[in-house]
Amino acid sequence: MKWNWQQPEWPKFTYNYRALLELEKTFLLDSGGGFAILQKLNDSQKKEFIIEILTTEGQKSSEIEGELLERDGLQSSIQRHLDLNTRGRSTPKERSMAGLLWSMCQSYDEPLTHKMLYNWHETLMEGDQRLSDIGKYRTHEGPMQIGSDRHGIRKIFFEAPPSKIVPKEMDKFIKWFNASKKEPVLIRAAITHIYFESIHPFEDGNGRIGRALAEKALSQSLEKPLLIAVSQGISRRKKDYYKSLASCSNTLDIQKWIEFFADVIVESQKESLSLIYFLDEKSELMARLQKKLNPRQEKALLKMYSEGITGFIGGLSAENYIKITKTSRATATRDLNDLIKKGALYKTGELKSSRYWLNLSSHLDK
Repeated sequence: MKWNWQQPEWPKFTYNYRALLELEKTFLLDSGGGFAILQKLNDSQKKEFIIEILTTEGQKSSEIEGELLERDGLQSSIQRHLDLNTRGRSTPKERSMAGLLWSMCQSYDEPLTHKMLYNWHETLMEGDQRLSDIGKYRTHEGPMQIGSDRHGIRKIFFEAPPSKIVPKEMDKFIKWFNASKKEPVLIRAAITHIYFESIHPFEDGNGRIGRALAEKALSQSLEKPLLIAVSQGISRRKKDYYKSLASCSNTLDIQKWIEFFADVIVESQKESLSLIYFLDEKSELMARLQKKLNPRQEKALLKMYSEGITGFIGGLSAENYIKITKTSRATATRDLNDLIKKGALYKTGELKSSRYWLNLSSHLDK
């Protein structure tokens, strides 16, 4: 059976736009609301929002590819791009991922070029000794195959175009991308990703760059930098993600893929809105409690907020508080009870099972 790029009509993908009208409407409404709320945040809050979104996107996009990056290291790398002072340490991979996302955000409104993609790849793969082609399209003669090995048996899910025709295919892709700004937003982003992944132009890094391209497409279509962590939604539905991509391997009918990807984008946009509310509420709470917290309480609260909406996995324990603040158990108990009285935290469980959570409003996930 022929692969999608071997079909006579390639790359004319087919889909039913009407099936996505409601999702498109929801996305556009949420985007408008998000931009309006974001404008109310002060400069510090906006930077915090950018750091949180890019950190989540970088961590989850890498996780999808089986590469685990530390949250603190990514945050530190992104903070440096924002010219913020940070003492945090980061690894080369964390700096590379942060560099890719920062470059994507800074150039969202610029036309896509081969040079831009080369720069993204060079940033992402800097220092990777495994690769022979960094900062350029793949040139190896062997087939570019996506598959798995189980019990010594190789199973091929997809084979991309041979390296020798990649430059020509990428010429067509870039031409399509730059001419498609007026296409429906969600469809354009979905096609961007599947089209790019079908060509698989680089030796490695195609998934992470392909997801960054989808976010560039979203921002371009809205004519504003749209900061959402699409990879967070994908990572939760990783099996469905690969299944939807695979459904396009031998056909140009991408309906299943578009419906899946559009749903993930809308879900990610709602999470982005929740984060904006979260940061606004954090600012209000810290302002209300100004000069009412001791240094230990302030340090612990800021640490909890730095973990994002979900806070500490499993909640904050007394042991966590003691470790963060370097205080005694008796003092930790008094501090935590006081934070509950002040409305900053709420408690679940008793005795050793006691856990403390950020006391967020009803519109945020608890």
